[in-house]
Amino acid sequence: MAEAERIIGTPDSPGAAGSGPEQSDGNTAPGDRPGPGESSPAERPGADDGTASPAQPPRGKRRIAVLFTVAVLAYALDLGSKLLVVAKLEHHAPIQIVGDWLKFEAIRNAGAAFGFGEAFTVIFTMIAAAVIIVIARLARKLYSLPWAIALGLLLGGALGNLTDRIFRSPGIFEGAVVDFIAPKHFAVFNLADSAIVCGGILIVLLSFRGLDPDGTVHKD
Repeated sequence: MAEAERIIGTPDSPGAAGSGPEQSDGNTAPGDRPGPGESSPAERPGADDGTASPAQPPRGKRRIAVLFTVAVLAYALDLGSKLLVVAKLEHHAPIQIVGDWLKFEAIRNAGAAFGFGEAFTVIFTMIAAAVIIVIARLARKLYSLPWAIALGLLLGGALGNLTDRIFRSPGIFEGAVVDFIAPKHFAVFNLADSAIVCGGILIVLLSFRGLDPDGTVHKD
């Protein structure tokens, strides 16, 4: 009988191989053991594997980057167009673009945008400088993308015309701005004037909608 049990084996015995439950290492709490269909803590998504995910830049810094990117683009387009106009168009006949309705004609404007107020060149120069300072200070609490675009247009346009007033004749802070876009029955202007007007219109629309530069929306 003993010989038969030795040959057949005793599967119900506690020492049978593979028949007992998996032994714990003594350090795992019952609540930490993965249940059926669950993964171990090391396999779970988001487990601390020693590598940190790259930090995202604060939203305010991204809006400031948008502001200065728009400003640089507006300033570069304005400056490049003026250099081209002075080199190729000044002292030459106007170029007809759309019949008599639109032409390119180089003129020097000592006044404000669209040729207004030629007797106040120095005052307009100071206003442009003040606008640039205000926008730079406002950028610190800027969290709205539309406001960033609007202020970028204002900043780029103000810098474009301020550059003319500082570096062009007849002298520092009295320089005449280069204008060349001449629609029929309208004042001659440049790309900096266009950026300032577009930025101003956008700010008016945002104000009507109750959107503040810090991203909050208020209703009157």
